[in-house]
Amino acid sequence: MMNDTANETILNIINSQKEFYATGQTRSAAFRIENLKKFKKAIKQYEERISDALNTDLHKSDKEAYLTEISIVNQEIDLHIKKIRRWMKSKWVSTPLHLLPSKSRIYYEPLGVSLIIAPWNYPFQLLMNPLVGVISAGCCAVLKPSPYTPTVASVMENLIKETFPENYISIAQGGRKVNTFLLDQHFDVIFYTGSPAVGKIVMKAASEHLTPVILELGGKSPCIVDKEANIDRAAKRIAWGKTINAGQTCIAPDYVFAHNDIKNKLIERLTFHLRNFYGENIKESKYYPRIVNDKAMERLEKLMKHGDIMFGGDFDATERFIAPTIIDNVKPEYPVMQEEIFGPILPIMTYENINEAIQYINENEKPLAFYYFGKNRKAKEVLAKTTSGGGCINDTLMHITNHKLPFGGVGNSGMGKYHGYQSFLAFSNQRAIVSTPTFIDMPFKYVPFKFFNSIRKII
Repeated sequence: MMNDTANETILNIINSQKEFYATGQTRSAAFRIENLKKFKKAIKQYEERISDALNTDLHKSDKEAYLTEISIVNQEIDLHIKKIRRWMKSKWVSTPLHLLPSKSRIYYEPLGVSLIIAPWNYPFQLLMNPLVGVISAGCCAVLKPSPYTPTVASVMENLIKETFPENYISIAQGGRKVNTFLLDQHFDVIFYTGSPAVGKIVMKAASEHLTPVILELGGKSPCIVDKEANIDRAAKRIAWGKTINAGQTCIAPDYVFAHNDIKNKLIERLTFHLRNFYGENIKESKYYPRIVNDKAMERLEKLMKHGDIMFGGDFDATERFIAPTIIDNVKPEYPVMQEEIFGPILPIMTYENINEAIQYINENEKPLAFYYFGKNRKAKEVLAKTTSGGGCINDTLMHITNHKLPFGGVGNSGMGKYHGYQSFLAFSNQRAIVSTPTFIDMPFKYVPFKFFNSIRKII
């Protein structure tokens, strides 16, 4: 475990960043593009060390590390370098008749000094991806990685220190005490990824300074498999989405609602594809990650005690291994349905009429993701009757890979969006300006409000 960054050091960093931001150097397009390019170059130089660290902390293979972490950040950087000059330009908007001959524009200015607090499940991607938005918008940042993946945190600290001056972008290490101290400080924007429980703490702390927050949280993301679905394809994509990072993914399908007619076939195909992915001895597969720590292991073990295990159920606490586990005959009151699973356990419930599944989903907290397998016509109907931060039709997870789509939650699963242009907006203030000439002065706005009856007809 790494040493906590001292409070005095944190205060010095924040003050130095505020001073640097006040110089205005971060505002130019050239500065932003230069630092995005430096960032991309540093990731390339550190790629092997990042991959090795992810393997050490989470047993991620180099291929999974690249696909789910490194490549996503690289693609984000490329998009921002290409688009940043266009995004930065002020935007003309139409002006209503009663304001003519004034003109109206939106100016995009950086919010200032930001705080990014990242989780452990995708420790590189979920710290560095928001940082792209920070640089793109012209802000400064203090980064706070999770202490539960210390090897990755150490590598990221070295990358940041070698790439950026401390008064521009810096990193603070530590656990809950450091988080609390950081949240007590006055930042211009806070970006937090993690659980809804801690999200409430972050939001409460931010309210003391009226600091805007982006909260990327989680929840129980449902997956409906209808009787008209391609069952084999659905099973393969669900098995993949549930076992990437051993299910420790905020948008993983948390549970399945399967139509009664196809449930048994779905379970059979899920079992087939899990064996096909990882072999008969899943524990020995180099592609199957591990649970992050002992506390998470204990919590997940308890969630397997109710229902009928149809596949998996094996675990080894010493290696933090839990096999992909399918649980049938699950009831809503079981512990596995009372909290976000965040592990490779897949409970299955059934329905006869699609409205049963819709009603259950709507009676619970709004999820971060929603997955439906079936015909497109039926999918539109289901989407119209439910809500979520995002999701897929006939797939899982893939909506996160399109940087032109906003990513974020709704309600209990989060607030605010990022990725692509939305990341630029997340760290920007959209400043609304009306510019009025002086060669004419409309009298109707002044007391005693002459021509009021005529003006009332047009406003």
